[in-house]
Amino acid sequence: MDGSTLLLAIAFAAVGYSFGSVPVGVLVARATGGTDPRTIGSGRTGTTNALRAMGPRGAAVVVLGDLLKGIVPVLLARLVTRGDSLVEVVTATAALIGSCRSLFLGFGGGRGVVTLGGTMLVILPVTVIAQLAVLVVTVAISRYMSLGSLLGSAAILPATLVVSAMTPGGLPLPVIVYAVLGPAIVWIAHADNIDRLRHGTERRFDFALLRGKGAGEG
Repeated sequence: MDGSTLLLAIAFAAVGYSFGSVPVGVLVARATGGTDPRTIGSGRTGTTNALRAMGPRGAAVVVLGDLLKGIVPVLLARLVTRGDSLVEVVTATAALIGSCRSLFLGFGGGRGVVTLGGTMLVILPVTVIAQLAVLVVTVAISRYMSLGSLLGSAAILPATLVVSAMTPGGLPLPVIVYAVLGPAIVWIAHADNIDRLRHGTERRFDFALLRGKGAGEG
């Protein structure tokens, strides 16, 4: 890594973390007069808690915002560096950390699932199909949103390896590393869910929330 690349990586790490730290769930709640997602359920600011706090419409806005937290900084890194995969991955990692440990929320936040998808939409879009498919199927069968999120994020790695195997010369090493690191950050953010899943005490997702009804369990 030369000096200019190092400086760009440091600069975009700051950009990525700043974007990732934007507390979309809290901001949407304040703008719409909805319930602050930190005050209910898991206390997190991501999609599931936003669904409980603000209903489907508010949650949809949160999903869009959390996607953009991953898309925008990585896309900026791509445009400025003309596709330097290392800088893109550093930016993506910082955005994901910011999403889970927001500077503006006392280092609280969400669990990074949607923001991970946003970063991968720029870095390797096809992997998001695998992430979403596994998440939806898992939640539909088990009713555990956390399990769906965990397995969906984990699906990014095999999808990346398949694409790399089909690509002449393979994918850049930083992309492979991020396919491990990104899901790992999401899993760390789900540590409490993993513990409850292991002990059979995890709450199940209430599908009535998607119709704007119910208080939610997961």
